[in-house]
Amino acid sequence: MSIKFKTKSLVLSSTLMSSILLSQAHNVSEGYQKPTDPLVVQNLEEWQDLKFGLFMHWGTYSQWGIVESWSLCPEDESWTQRKPEHGKSYDEYVKNYENLQTTFNPTQFNPQKWADAVKKAGMKYVVFTTKHHDGFTMFDTKESDYKITSVKTPFSKNPKADVTKEIFNTFRKEGFKIGAYFSKPDWHSDDYWWSYFPPKDRNVNYDPKKYPERWNNFKKFTFNQLNEITSQYGKIDILWLDGGWVRPFYTIDPKVEWQRTIKMEQDIDMDKIGTMVRKNQPGIIIVDRTVPGKWENYVTPEQAVPENALSIPWESCITMGDSFSYVPNDHYKSSQKIIETLVKIISKGGNYLMNIAPGPNGDYDPIVYERLKEISNWMDQNQSAVFGTRAIAPYHDGNFYYTQSKDGNIVNVFHMDDSREYKASPNLTFTVPESFDPQSLIVLGLSSKVQWMKKGHHIEVKLPEERSKLKYALVIQMKR
Repeated sequence: MSIKFKTKSLVLSSTLMSSILLSQAHNVSEGYQKPTDPLVVQNLEEWQDLKFGLFMHWGTYSQWGIVESWSLCPEDESWTQRKPEHGKSYDEYVKNYENLQTTFNPTQFNPQKWADAVKKAGMKYVVFTTKHHDGFTMFDTKESDYKITSVKTPFSKNPKADVTKEIFNTFRKEGFKIGAYFSKPDWHSDDYWWSYFPPKDRNVNYDPKKYPERWNNFKKFTFNQLNEITSQYGKIDILWLDGGWVRPFYTIDPKVEWQRTIKMEQDIDMDKIGTMVRKNQPGIIIVDRTVPGKWENYVTPEQAVPENALSIPWESCITMGDSFSYVPNDHYKSSQKIIETLVKIISKGGNYLMNIAPGPNGDYDPIVYERLKEISNWMDQNQSAVFGTRAIAPYHDGNFYYTQSKDGNIVNVFHMDDSREYKASPNLTFTVPESFDPQSLIVLGLSSKVQWMKKGHHIEVKLPEERSKLKYALVIQMKR
């Protein structure tokens, strides 16, 4: 995924603490700059309406069922320990890892199957890993032969070999906004991890100031690949840049632990890249993760939900399983847990980017489709309380969570119980948002009339027996 450090830079909800052990909860960058480009502002507004997106980490590493890329990085050996059968020495391991290119043949790849399943579950945008830190590109770059379309890769003979093109075209046809994940660091590039020196950590392994020509070559390489992605793959709505240690040295925040480990200037000229990208894709949202300024259009807490509502655009990227990459027999979150997470995120004004990792055969684990079907059943009856909504105080009160329509005429109140399987209580009492005077009230998914009354700043609801059919979370919808 991205920067893997244990931090306390976000206050995390207790229900997600167990999933933080191996990944960083990205600090919310200070100094957020609101975009001024009208097309970007409009795109951000539309993106905030979508609420629920699909993240996909996929690469040759899926064949070994290991964490994406990180086992190549010496500093991360403590949590990505290499298996002896994959190589007894570091050099042998890297050789065998890169040789996975010659056996990658995901013949069950069918992006339409994915798009159909996640669309029914309510997902409305997709972010796909066009290139992770290991440098293997899932698109047809002309800058490297370390790619899925290389003759070295068996899948290159498949008519759908350019999987980025196939995924983007398929999901775009289904009405999704399209996001391209791209790693700024590239551990395969000899201009980033120069073979003259051994890599020590995730950063560039030479001093760019001492070897400016080599660093300039890397900048050109990065620029050219991003130009390919944003000029040859149709309309792209989001450029999601990972690897926040590749940044101008002056942007390092010494208060953030992981940023203090960056010792080299790694400026890749985001102004030049961003200008080019916006020329290719007018209005595109650019997410230069953790690097505050005009190229971080929204912020991205990882495997975590902020404790409080944020006043700027944000998105939590959280895995459906335990891992961002495919791992055999992964532990997938229950449908109730996924819906609870969605509700907690949207009540605080964010979007939920849920990661599902395809396997080496090119398909999801069967249990993923079970989860998506269960979520779609809940979404069918409750989607009006999810999409196109915004946060409203008090946001969260006990087991109640709130959203409102953008015009403020509707308030949605979600009732959940994350301590056990959800069962709707016969009587519910909750706080009414200040200055909201409801004139009507329904419970989504129930055909029976609901008895209710307002007492001061609270509403008391008496639910019919029909409530027993409601699963995961109940939604009360009030209108002025």
